[in-house]
Amino acid sequence: MVTVGVEEEYLLLDSATGLPTAECPRVQAVASALPSVRDGEVTPELLQAQIEIATPVCKTLEQVATELRRLRAAVRAAAAAVGCRVAATGAAPARGGTCTPVSEGERYARMRDRERRLVDEQLITGMHVHVGVPDRAAAVAVVTRLRPWLPVLAAMGANSPLWDGADTGYASWRTLLFGRWPVSGPPPAFTSEADYEDRVHALLRARLITDRGQLYWHARPSERYPTVEVRVLDVQPGPADAVLYAGLVRALVLRALADGREGVPLPQVSGELLAANTWWAARHGLSGSLCDPRDGRQRPAATVVAALVERTEHELARLGDLSVVEAGVDRLLLLGTPAQRQLQAYRAGGVPGVLDLITQDW
Repeated sequence: MVTVGVEEEYLLLDSATGLPTAECPRVQAVASALPSVRDGEVTPELLQAQIEIATPVCKTLEQVATELRRLRAAVRAAAAAVGCRVAATGAAPARGGTCTPVSEGERYARMRDRERRLVDEQLITGMHVHVGVPDRAAAVAVVTRLRPWLPVLAAMGANSPLWDGADTGYASWRTLLFGRWPVSGPPPAFTSEADYEDRVHALLRARLITDRGQLYWHARPSERYPTVEVRVLDVQPGPADAVLYAGLVRALVLRALADGREGVPLPQVSGELLAANTWWAARHGLSGSLCDPRDGRQRPAATVVAALVERTEHELARLGDLSVVEAGVDRLLLLGTPAQRQLQAYRAGGVPGVLDLITQDW
């Protein structure tokens, strides 16, 4: 069974104002002391108003769901003990007038000095899916084969329509904010592991990035684990939403590995088309059409989502995940993306209504 793991980032919000609050050190300390939490499962992120959880290596989607429920409950309980709330949203709906301090450590301090306002505005949170692969060369090849489908995942998982208390007009404002970093967005089409390393070494040698942790592509070979890491998704409202993408991403990676073994040519999609399609997905989510990766033409969003499921159907069935993913897609198309749900709450109750939605009990 091919392994899968999930990392999720959350925002910490003041219980009274709903604004980001720098309580990560205290929340992390309380959560890490709980008997249900193991070492290293709850960690800081760049800003002290963010916190991250990481599941153990999982073999089944049922296990992913169980671990996410456990860790989300721990962080929620710790935040309540400290006096703040945990928000599962891709971007802070409101920010206030002061900058959130960075977390402790030389690396984060260096980033604050170097990237300036990008760091100040990094009040965004994502979901990262790790899928086990045989080796580094396979990971690089998989990243290239995943490229055309990453905007579809971004559209499906959009969960950040608000910023500074207003509707941005985008389903995933996080995608736009994160895309401002020097090395971010859709990954290049790598021809080999050597090509990947040459490109990364060139960036490091030129001092355009400070370390490999700043390779913020939407998919990349992990530097810590023998996995491909897909990081295009906004953090999801609940475990059921997250499990859908853990299943889809794992199946996409398996399909890519199979294509490599069968000698299927690498997909030919230009960088400009992929970048524009990513913008389109962030702008519209599933509210209209999407560019179909199969031929580069616009089609109804539901049709393109169905094509993604069809592409991975064999792998999903082999893993026993098909019914879970199909149910998740049906729910998504019925209820709309998390961004659409946030906008419904915003129109009904303004920012307070959104805060109630994104901090509700998972």
